[in-house]
Amino acid sequence: MDSVERMAYHHRPGDEGEVEVRHVQPYQAVKTYRCPGCDHEIRPGEGHEVVVPVAAPDLRRHWHSGCWSRAARRRADRRS
Repeated sequence: MDSVERMAYHHRPGDEGEVEVRHVQPYQAVKTYRCPGCDHEIRPGEGHEVVVPVAAPDLRRHWHSGCWSRAARRRADRRS
């Protein structure tokens, strides 16, 4: 089984529609990405979330886990 198959998958509704959230374990993180939540780097070896819009998978983004959690809470608060 490769690293992609071992990732946890969660479907959550987002502002842009349904998204798939995959947690990347630190040992699986081998590249540097920029988090759209804080505009800081996610470095190799840092666990994080990959958020993939179901309708547009090419628009996937890598988020710090804490940034994604805060953004998800803000979206939930706006809906209530």
